[in-house]
Amino acid sequence: MIHIQNICKIYGHKPVLNNINLALPLHQVTALIGPNGAGKSTLLMILARLLAPTTGSILFEQQDIASIRIADYARLVATLRQSPYFGLRLTVKELVSFGRFPYGHGLLSAKDHQVIDEAIDFVDLSALRDAYIDELSGGLRQMAFLAMTIAQETRVLLLDEPLNNLDMNHAVQIMAAIRRLCEEQRKTVIMVVHDINFTANYADYIVALKHGQLSFCGATREVITEERLSELYGLNFEISHTKHGYVCQYFHSLKGET
Repeated sequence: MIHIQNICKIYGHKPVLNNINLALPLHQVTALIGPNGAGKSTLLMILARLLAPTTGSILFEQQDIASIRIADYARLVATLRQSPYFGLRLTVKELVSFGRFPYGHGLLSAKDHQVIDEAIDFVDLSALRDAYIDELSGGLRQMAFLAMTIAQETRVLLLDEPLNNLDMNHAVQIMAAIRRLCEEQRKTVIMVVHDINFTANYADYIVALKHGQLSFCGATREVITEERLSELYGLNFEISHTKHGYVCQYFHSLKGET
C-alpha cells in the first residue's frame, strides 16, 4: 500500500491540501477526481517528489519516500506531467529512450533498446517509431509520452490528466493501455482525471478531493453514486448501468435546477 499521512500543502497563507490521509492500493488504477482547484495535481506532484509537502509524509510499503535516494526513486516511480512538451525535434524512439535515463544515464545498452521497442509496441506506435514528435497529432504524441513513462520500468506510474485535449478515440486507447499495464504487468497507476465517465469505467479506486480536503474515497463500484458526485461537483447526476459499464449523465443539470 501507499500510505499518505497527514499531508498538508500551503502556499503563502493559502492551504492547497489540508490533512490528507489515504491508503492507496497497489496494482490498480486509482483516479484522483474533483473540481478545479481541489488539490489533485498538487497531491500527485507530492507523490512524485516534485513538490515537498508542508507537513506530513508518504510511505511506500512502510518506507518514507523522503528517505529514498532520488536515483532509486526514479526506478520506483515514473511521472507524466500535464501536457508535456520538450521543445526538441525528436523521433518517437528518441523520446521514449529518455525513460531509460535512470538506468544508463544516456548510454543505452542492448536491454535498453529492447525495453524501448517493447514500450513503443505496447502503445501501438511501432509504425511511427522514426516519426518526429512535433509532426504527430496530440493524441499520438500523448501515446509516445506514455511509452516513455512505460520504458522507465517502474512499479508506479503517476499521470497528470493524461486525457487532456484528446479526442474520444485516443482517450479510449490511452485508458485501455493503462488498464493493460495494471492487469498484464501489475503496475500501480495513480492519475488525475476530469472525465467522470472514463473514471467510472476504467478506475478501480477513486479519491475525490474538494477545496483541498478529502471528500470521499473507495472502490469505484462503491463510491460512484449520484449523491456523492452531485455533492462533489455541484451538479445533478443521473447514473445508469449498462452491460458495458456506467453512464454518468450531468448535462444541463446545475444543482438546484428542476
